[in-house]
Amino acid sequence: MASSVISPDGSKVDLEEFLESQEEKSLLRFITCGSVDDGKSTLSGRLLYDSKQIFDDQLAALETDSKQVGTQGADIDFALLVDGLSAEREQGITIDVAYRYFATEARKYIVADTPGHEQYTRNMATGASTADLAIILIDARKGVLTQTRRHSFIISQLKVENVIVAINKMDLVDFSQATFEAIVADYSAFAGEIGLGDVQFVPISALGGDNIFTASDNTDWYSGPTLMALLEATPADTANPDAPFRFPVQMVNRPSSDFRGFAGTIASGCVATGDKVIALPSGTTSAVKSIVSYDGDLDEAVTGQAITLVLEDEIDISRGDYLAQANDRPEVTDQFMAHLLWMSDEPMLPSRPYILKSNNKSITATITDLKYKINVNTMLQEASKSLALNELGVCNFFLGEPIVFEAYADNKQMGSFVLIDGLSNETVAMGMIDFGLRRADNIHWQSLDIDKQARARLKNQSPAVLWFTGLSGSGKSTIANIVEQRLYARRNHTVLLDGDNVRHGLNKDLGFTDTDRVENIRRIAETSKLMVDAGLIVISSFISPFIAERRMARDLMGDDEFIEIFIDASVEVCADRDPKGLYQKAKEGKIKNFTGIDSPYENPEQADIIIDSANVDPDKAADQIMLYLEENGYLSDADFQI
Repeated sequence: MASSVISPDGSKVDLEEFLESQEEKSLLRFITCGSVDDGKSTLSGRLLYDSKQIFDDQLAALETDSKQVGTQGADIDFALLVDGLSAEREQGITIDVAYRYFATEARKYIVADTPGHEQYTRNMATGASTADLAIILIDARKGVLTQTRRHSFIISQLKVENVIVAINKMDLVDFSQATFEAIVADYSAFAGEIGLGDVQFVPISALGGDNIFTASDNTDWYSGPTLMALLEATPADTANPDAPFRFPVQMVNRPSSDFRGFAGTIASGCVATGDKVIALPSGTTSAVKSIVSYDGDLDEAVTGQAITLVLEDEIDISRGDYLAQANDRPEVTDQFMAHLLWMSDEPMLPSRPYILKSNNKSITATITDLKYKINVNTMLQEASKSLALNELGVCNFFLGEPIVFEAYADNKQMGSFVLIDGLSNETVAMGMIDFGLRRADNIHWQSLDIDKQARARLKNQSPAVLWFTGLSGSGKSTIANIVEQRLYARRNHTVLLDGDNVRHGLNKDLGFTDTDRVENIRRIAETSKLMVDAGLIVISSFISPFIAERRMARDLMGDDEFIEIFIDASVEVCADRDPKGLYQKAKEGKIKNFTGIDSPYENPEQADIIIDSANVDPDKAADQIMLYLEENGYLSDADFQI
């Protein structure tokens, strides 16, 4: 006996026929967004309820929850259908993005109910990043608010093509046509400023269902379509059929010696057997031998299909590389400008290394310049050295290696990325690439005949950086100076970079904010690398308070060329010594951003050498460091004496 189900219109249909009909329906992803308490969750719940996507047990639970924690008295509180977190129900707010599925006779939908609070703007941006359409709700009593503008601006930056402004709670303004038209005029002017395209407006009451599925008698002055009519008329597939072929390689598939294919999902365009393709960033060309899919070999594949491509030639391609149309290739660069939405409680710091993840590739990236941040209230560009939570800015990036990309405006998948903190693994930002920087095309590595190894052999030593880190007053400079004397006595070739001395010249333009401290260490790390390339033993003595920058310095060097020496002394010990009188000034408020007082110091996670300078005198500390260098082969066997 064939199984049957109840379709959305209430009729009984065969299960297999129902599933087949659902597969053929198009899918529209959309978000609800706007300011706090504009009715986003209520609207999402109403859509689920009116589309008959709620099971009987869910409806019973909803009725019970509405009486216990609802805000509508004896009536159903539709917001509870999507506000699933206990904290959301207790506070009556949306915190996380709630994804819900529903379907009508026309198509399938995935709605992302996003939070309205400024604190959770990053969650809203996450939901918008995959949306085909955005419903921006506005409370008819309040009009266009700051968060309305912020969410709208983010939507414009994320290039969400379709926008519906649902002016909600019309029942609370007696379904006033004048109120509706005033808000339409206000928002339309703002939409023009931020470049939003064709915006549709509809007056609704999410609580009462007015103009959601059916036209409302309460708004006889409105002759436009209902909200659902607008949703059903929105194109679901916005892929450009004429876009060039782009294929990010997710995996190299080699189950046996007889088969080598490249698996992934087509980002844009189409590909057919025999097509000429180019592998990027290597630039090697080949032709498509076969297209393998779950359903067997194909003659052709299009945008969105998951396939494995087999090429005519054995060429070197790895995860994160691209295959593209040979005569219409994307750009390759290690420098670009991008819009960046900061999503972390910790501020963005230029020169700090982050991990950039784009498609299937993860590489190191540094924000070299914050050109400006954008005030979402005024749309003005403002000078700044950093970005705080939920702020949006325009930045220049330098990457550890080239990536394949297209501008976000032309290809969302190839032009988008996220930034990840390498220590916490927290996603700290999302970005949209504007364009590659031309300077990258003008800079090339020059081949040199004399290399680091040759210079080191001439000096009869192994070049390295002895990176002294610790609080001010811990004894770094004193111990570093003694170590250089010992090395000099052995006729080793050294240079000592001291924090205070360097700030008189190379870094005299930098202050002591977190941003300037990061740049200070970046410059010293790059300088140290150049001196290591010269074959020197470099002694760098800097507070260098942040783990991320010390890791960046280590990553710049070759294997075993970075020796982190932690001069460990407590704030109390250093303050008692206070050789420069700095701690006293910091405690009196005369010095701001002083490490250990009002600016943090992050202890090394795994220092190569740890010196307890409170209990070890400088000469003994130097002995310990020299012994480490000798035992690990950094010094020559000859024991020279002057």
